[in-house]
Amino acid sequence: MKRGAIFAAALALTSVSVTVSAEEGDTSDHPEARLYDASIDATDAVNVAMARAAERQVNVLIVLGANWCHDSRAFAGWTETDRIGGLIRDRFELVFVNVGMPQSGDGHNAHIMRRFRIEEQTGTPMILVVTPDGTLLNRDTAQSWRNTASRSEDEIYDELAMLATTEIATE
Repeated sequence: MKRGAIFAAALALTSVSVTVSAEEGDTSDHPEARLYDASIDATDAVNVAMARAAERQVNVLIVLGANWCHDSRAFAGWTETDRIGGLIRDRFELVFVNVGMPQSGDGHNAHIMRRFRIEEQTGTPMILVVTPDGTLLNRDTAQSWRNTASRSEDEIYDELAMLATTEIATE
């Protein structure tokens, strides 16, 4: 029964969104959404995503971000588009983790990044691509997503497509 509740929470995490329209005078050319729910149990959500990824034979895309961050909102917005969202739905299990404001010492859920042997979050969002068995595949680029709002749709799509083709580690 507990597994069913965890599964339901994970489904809610991937299906609830609020799209934010650009503010007057904002020239952003990226969609924005607020998907970083502080009430979600991040450990359970990641565990469920990893279990689902194992069943589907895909990797897990863990997005460590916050609703206050325009780059985090930009990444979340791209996940709702047909092109990038479609790639993610087809090739990953997606989970959003609210990290608060780690840069100012008011961080949350740092145990998620430490689980994959990353000790510090230097910006938001941080994108982890993890195999179902827990191997982090993008250690070198995980922290590079903090400029998502300034990236083009093609840049984001191409990097995610490359990460989607990374083979799942097998024993």
